[in-house]
Amino acid sequence: MKKTKHISIRIDEDVLRKFHYVSKYEDRSASGQIMYLINNCIRSFEEKHGAIQLSDEIEK
Repeated sequence: MKKTKHISIRIDEDVLRKFHYVSKYEDRSASGQIMYLINNCIRSFEEKHGAIQLSDEIEK
């Protein structure tokens, strides 16, 4: 089974342009920047609440 998943979001054009600006400034691709932000979010959450057990996932 493929471990990498694809997601799609709706985003305001100006926000997207600014996001690309930040990504380039930080020398990351847009995808790399998103992964960086997601990983920081998870790390911050787990520092505050403890490790996330995938068996405890919240239903979509």
